[in-house]
Amino acid sequence: MNSSTGNRRGVRVRAAPAPSGSLHVGNVRTFLYNWLHARHTGGIFVLRIEDTDTSRFTEEAYEAVLEDLRWLGLDWDEGPEVEGPHAPYRQSQRTQLHVRAAERLLASGAAYRCYCTKEELNQRRAEAMAERRRPGYDGRCYRLTPDQIAGYEAEGRAYTVRVHIPDEGEVVFEDLVIGRIATQLDQIDDFAILRSDGAPLYHLAVVVDDGLMEISEVIRGDDLLSNTPKQILLHATLGNPVPSFGHLPQVLGPDRKPLSKRHGSTSIADFRETGYLQEALVNFLALLGWGTADDTILSREELVLRFDISDVHPSPAMFDTKKLDWMNGEYIRLLADEDLTRRVIPFYIRAGLVGAQPTDDEMNKIAAATPLIKTRIRRLDEAPALVRGLFTRVHLDRDTARNALLAEHVPDLFERTMVQLAHVDPWTKETVEAALRGVAEEMALKPRNAFAPFYVAVSGSTVSAPVFDLMTLIGREECLLRLRRALDLSRDLAGTATS
Repeated sequence: MNSSTGNRRGVRVRAAPAPSGSLHVGNVRTFLYNWLHARHTGGIFVLRIEDTDTSRFTEEAYEAVLEDLRWLGLDWDEGPEVEGPHAPYRQSQRTQLHVRAAERLLASGAAYRCYCTKEELNQRRAEAMAERRRPGYDGRCYRLTPDQIAGYEAEGRAYTVRVHIPDEGEVVFEDLVIGRIATQLDQIDDFAILRSDGAPLYHLAVVVDDGLMEISEVIRGDDLLSNTPKQILLHATLGNPVPSFGHLPQVLGPDRKPLSKRHGSTSIADFRETGYLQEALVNFLALLGWGTADDTILSREELVLRFDISDVHPSPAMFDTKKLDWMNGEYIRLLADEDLTRRVIPFYIRAGLVGAQPTDDEMNKIAAATPLIKTRIRRLDEAPALVRGLFTRVHLDRDTARNALLAEHVPDLFERTMVQLAHVDPWTKETVEAALRGVAEEMALKPRNAFAPFYVAVSGSTVSAPVFDLMTLIGREECLLRLRRALDLSRDLAGTATS
């Protein structure tokens, strides 16, 4: 059988997640390519929820999938919460459609009842492996006589429903990514489409739904490639136009093994919670297996304009977190200050720097801090640590303080600076900086030795927003108070060191 790949109905692609939690980046890359293909061609992007596995599916997981897709901006033209001509879009609500298709196959003789028990199947599989034969289903029940069938029915034996596959011939199709693929029919078992309890199995449900929803291209991971010949046969047997298929290579971790939790964050929820921007993540995932080496920052509009499924690379892609961090930092710097302020607020709330409903004063501080952090963070969750001293009087950790405040010149530096700061007028970044630099020049100190102690004294850390800006925002009285505390600690540390 030769499966044609012509686009006869216009492009209709689908994302078909089986919700069990937040989406994995590999799944999202697949959904993104489907979305880009639909948008590039002016086609339709369908969201279908494959929720028939009750052992894994929860309503919370379902809502998480929708939230992930909304956050990424992968809007669907048909699917849950969107009117469409092929509703319902949750597979668990389509069972009758699947069962009716199986009944048609039984009536036509394309499918048959299999009365083999699980124990019998396991025994024959073990025998085949012992004899070094292929351990697939041997089609035994397809050859049952009417009397044998009647006997099984009389004893009330449970049965599954299997599709019969001819012994000779081949399935050939032109994969949109990989190219020509041919599979001999004698390598395909008579596969089951209904369980013994009457529930539809994966192959039946997905083929029936793809057919009824008029899906023109099935773009999915190459881990499902072995299923494609069966599904092509089933489409043809049901009288469906056979969709084109494209199989995307896996996403690998740095160790060149399939990306998983052992490589760190892999779920969209994790990336969202650690402060990655959806624009950066979409850009990064789009380039995992598509695009050229020169492609870096591409807007969503550019991705849609340039994407072509035929340009997807057939080899696995490497997930490079360092590149994602760099790209995310670039996107942060492209944001308007007002936009960055809005996005960073949840991270300040989570860090306990502001209340769940920030006050006007807190909002003013957040907005004032935004330009200070914009060029210094790669992820939004890095922001609170840089400006913690703006919102709260930080505790001076003795180990941190010891490294920065134990130098012999520090007490004199603080004393001189406090005298200068007491008379600074007006209190601006320029006047504060001039005062600190003036004292450093008087003491013939290098900038590092002069200013590092102020970072610790004012922010409680060696890493923060620029110290001159931070001191300006904190205000004169609070800065003098913090410098006095740091001076006392410096003297205390010096005394401890000499005793």
